[in-house]
Amino acid sequence: QVQLVESGGGSVQPGGSLRLSCAVSGATSSTNCMAWFRQAPGKEREPLAGIYRGDGGTHYVDSVRGRFTISQDNAKRTVFLQIDSLQPEDTATYYCAAGPRFPFCMLGTRADTSDWGQGTQVTVSS
Repeated sequence: QVQLVESGGGSVQPGGSLRLSCAVSGATSSTNCMAWFRQAPGKEREPLAGIYRGDGGTHYVDSVRGRFTISQDNAKRTVFLQIDSLQPEDTATYYCAAGPRFPFCMLGTRADTSDWGQGTQVTVSS
């Protein structure tokens, strides 16, 4: 059974950086694709970035390209999301997710995104 556990969230000032981690256990072919999403209060959940665990290929939504970086460790047991130049609008709960096909796990649908973490809170304020 796949388990995804996020960590690394917290409170930061505007302009700061955070690196979120997602520990992956029980990995199978259902975790070929890993993705990060976020959901701000009163807003819909949105995809941010995805990574293909086989060769590390990545995909970003246009709104975060250049400021967010998704990566994985060499053992492929942890997926990271580096967030730079944090702004108050980045305040949200950030979720790690997995699915069998890259980059379709970024869709967030039941068919394409089979497993979710519990989320980690990021708050950006001065």
